[in-house]
Amino acid sequence: MSKDTKKKKIRSKEKNQLPAHLEHINRMAAGIDIGSGSHFVAVPEGCDEVNVREFKSFTPDLMELAAWLKKCKIETVVMESTSVYWIPLFELLDSKGFEVKLVDARHVKNVSGRKTDVLDCQWLQRLHTYGLLNGAYRPNEQTCILRSYLRQRSMLIEEASRYIQRMQKALSQMNVQLHNVISDITGETGQKIIRSIVSGERDPKILASYRNYRCKNSVEVIEKSLIGNYRAEHIFALTQALELYDTYQEKILACEGEIQKHLSTFQTREVSKHSKGIVDVSAKKKSQSHCKNELSFDAQSHLIRITGVNLTKIPGIEASSALRVISEIGLDLTDFKSAKQFSSWLGLCPGNKVSGGKILSGKTKRTGNRAASILRIAASTLHQSQSALGAFFRRLKSRLGAPKAITAAAHKLATILFNMLKNGVEYAETGQDYYEKQYRDRLITNLSRRAKTLGFKLVESTS
Repeated sequence: MSKDTKKKKIRSKEKNQLPAHLEHINRMAAGIDIGSGSHFVAVPEGCDEVNVREFKSFTPDLMELAAWLKKCKIETVVMESTSVYWIPLFELLDSKGFEVKLVDARHVKNVSGRKTDVLDCQWLQRLHTYGLLNGAYRPNEQTCILRSYLRQRSMLIEEASRYIQRMQKALSQMNVQLHNVISDITGETGQKIIRSIVSGERDPKILASYRNYRCKNSVEVIEKSLIGNYRAEHIFALTQALELYDTYQEKILACEGEIQKHLSTFQTREVSKHSKGIVDVSAKKKSQSHCKNELSFDAQSHLIRITGVNLTKIPGIEASSALRVISEIGLDLTDFKSAKQFSSWLGLCPGNKVSGGKILSGKTKRTGNRAASILRIAASTLHQSQSALGAFFRRLKSRLGAPKAITAAAHKLATILFNMLKNGVEYAETGQDYYEKQYRDRLITNLSRRAKTLGFKLVESTS
């Protein structure tokens, strides 16, 4: 063979060779397009006579799907997070030993005009073969179970609130203006009056006598509001709404029992040397108003035991909200390299939409992350807080408005939470006075630098 022929062969091999970033990283990869009734699965060519197959979503068909992937010697599988239809297949393939990755649909969009189930699964398989897809973060199985229980409890609370509205509607139709004289009809006074009405009592004096001493309105005002037209159909609607409300309260208590039972299965975490003294569960809790939807058991003791830190020391974070955040993000945050990456995953970081060197938008991305929603709600309660975070929130709210201030405060809460869980560091409150002093010193430094550039000197006034 001549030298010219050898050179031509070498050049042709170099042309056919893919760049390093387009090499086949996951050679035995499969892509699955998830649907409500059936799933389309694509495997590499040569694994079987047909490289794309459709499987129904019934459990026997899912077992057949897993067996086919085993036959094709598939090692890793990628699928889109389509509603909740992916969960049974994800759990089955994970239990069979496959490396299963769940990806965001926004990251795997195909070419416009080529949208079919077969093309979608082939596109997923091709992208995953080249290693271009990153799996979504998912906590371990134990945390997922806790998450399901807490989400079920939240759903029950939302459903119970609907029947509170129905009770109020029935009272309004009877022109019983109870909601105008008491703050909450599900409180002690409201429940005694409503249950007495359902039992057949109509005398406004007797009904008003159930007034709790903490009510702002007098007995005479409450008595006047209870004079109404007690029609039978409205009483019937009020009775049924009350019965359904009581049913949901029973279900909420049953759900909380399962939550408490599952929390006892979590391993006790050793307290870090940076967190001395936090294992004393009997320590005084920070002052807080009673919330009617708070957990019926001591969630704080479970949190301290399984996390090794006291998350309720963070301003705006109560035991129930801390437990809900833990159920969404898990206890092991080693998958996140830094607090910045964790905040970005939550969707609490500014956007980076830049073109031609010009910042087009800095809005945070739209996300349905439940942990981020909990942190935003916690951040919105900092307005009256006398902490450093409260001072930070009030300063931003006056300058940028409430929405941006809530996002910025939630970002700070996420950073604190990440450092506490990952490093086992206890939160130390510095107070709003320390924050205000730091902010004042920073302003003086900036003003001095600005005055120096203009040829002036900043002098403190003695008056």
